[in-house]
Amino acid sequence: MSRDLVVALSGGIGGAKLALGLSRIVKPDHLIVVANVGDDFEHLGLHISPDADTLMYTLAGLDNTTLGWGRRDETWSFVETLAALGGEDWFRLGDRDLAVHVERTRRLHAGETLSAIAADFCRRLGVGPRIIPATDDRLRTRLRTEEGWLDFQDYFVRLQCRPVVRELAFAGAEDARPHPRLLAAFGDEHLRAVVICPSNPFISVEPILAVSGMRQALSACAAPIVAVSPIIGGRAVKGPTAKMMAELGMAPSAAAVAKRYGGLLDGYVMDFADAAEAAQVAAKVTLASTLMTNLEDREQLARVVLRAADALAPSKRGRDLVA
Repeated sequence: MSRDLVVALSGGIGGAKLALGLSRIVKPDHLIVVANVGDDFEHLGLHISPDADTLMYTLAGLDNTTLGWGRRDETWSFVETLAALGGEDWFRLGDRDLAVHVERTRRLHAGETLSAIAADFCRRLGVGPRIIPATDDRLRTRLRTEEGWLDFQDYFVRLQCRPVVRELAFAGAEDARPHPRLLAAFGDEHLRAVVICPSNPFISVEPILAVSGMRQALSACAAPIVAVSPIIGGRAVKGPTAKMMAELGMAPSAAAVAKRYGGLLDGYVMDFADAAEAAQVAAKVTLASTLMTNLEDREQLARVVLRAADALAPSKRGRDLVA
């Protein structure tokens, strides 16, 4: 029986690039993208889901490639007027993007779940793969810094990642539960691979893994788990990954990211630039060009990741049978 279901764990921009590549080579109904909800927050009375929306816009072909976030063809009348009135404009909400947050908030207040709303938005925008929030329950990433504890968006956007990070916490994780469709997917006999996209391990992937029961469900699945390094040559392609690693006492390296995931990984894809670190990684290493600058790069990396998973599948299933 064919194994054709792929589950990808993703944050926002970096993860969305690989998710797009996967969507080009995996049938839409065979791809599930798990969205980080640790970045979610309430702003101006609205529920904002930055990572889920970035994934949705990217897979719908609506992402703003100039800014790297938000929707393309955006206008800014709302936030400009808000600023003129003395309102909080540090988190920029475009006019088109604003409609998503208003409608999401209205439907949440009416009793719908975050995942049901996301599924309907994706259907209306023509997104084929399923984008599923890691949990429908409240989970928020917080960071202990030199300025005290900060909510994620205060650290990331308002303070532009300047404070030194000493510790991370995921408020609500112990009471949160994985979405039932994710648990079903991890136990599906047709599961081909679980892919951890090249997102920030601390603030994009770990909030997903922190959901109660998520790590256990992943560890128990029979399909290979393959991560892609977000570090190339000791530097992050985008965002504060390398900065945070140094502040948390870790070398900013591809091998250190793999170590952070512990024994969860069966395979690890890292850039040719980091080949010297391969011996430090416990998982099976695949070297590739991991910088994704265009659509061809995204698709090519997706193919590399799935080939790596396919090569691991027989031995993974064999270990499970022995266990």
